[in-house]
Amino acid sequence: MIKRLLALDGVMAVCSFRDDGELVEGYGVLEESTMRRMAKFSHDYKRMVQGNTDQFSMFTGLSGWAPPGGWIVRGARTSVCSVGNLVCFIDNAEASLNEVMSDMTEVSRY
Repeated sequence: MIKRLLALDGVMAVCSFRDDGELVEGYGVLEESTMRRMAKFSHDYKRMVQGNTDQFSMFTGLSGWAPPGGWIVRGARTSVCSVGNLVCFIDNAEASLNEVMSDMTEVSRY
């Protein structure tokens, strides 16, 4: 099911990972070893974002921040974005972040 995300413009690789950060499946232009590292990074980053949004909610008293809906790390040419236990590696010039995040949200619910 996650393979369908590769059909989106600019998506170069996609993978899913377990709750311990181990790669479940990955597709695209990255080598499997790179996808394993991306899955581990995404797992660790997801946990940091969850902790930060919990604190933000507590300090501000604003609702709706936790749990987080996902995260994006944007580089000059490429970005990494994640929703749930999915992560995509994208080309900034070709991808629509809104489209990628929206489709990732849908796919993460399967």
